[in-house]
Formats: sequence, structure tokens, C-alpha cells
Amino acid sequence: MRNDDHNTFDHVARTLARFIPGVSLERGHEIAKVIHTAGRAVVYTGHKEAAEHYWQQLKGAGLTMAPLEQG
Repeated sequence: MRNDDHNTFDHVARTLARFIPGVSLERGHEIAKVIHTAGRAVVYTGHKEAAEHYWQQLKGAGLTMAPLEQG
């Protein structure tokens, strides 16, 4: 994910907690802080199909997504 000027920390945290398995609201807020300070953060690593699914969900919720990286 990438930092942007239109999503709040709370929206980012709640969206991550909603769509990414194992991400709690608290962890979502930690990730949102990393995105804000570093400009981007990896929010999921795993199988390509799952990554594509989560990427689409997060983008659909209005988050600013970086291109998927091949690992």
C-alpha cells in the first residue's frame, strides 16, 4: 500500500483488519503509521491468487495500492 492524502488512519486500519487475515484493528493502525511515515508498506505476502484477491478488495475500498510484486 502507498500513502495518500485522502484516507484516514482509521479507514486504513479498519479496511486492513476487514480484508487481510490475521490483521487486527490494532495491527491495522500500526501498519497505517508505517504507511504514513515510510510512504508505503507490505500488508500481505503469500500465494499469488490470495494476494490478487486482497489487492482487489483493498483497492475497491478506496485504498491506494502499489502494483503487486512478484516474490
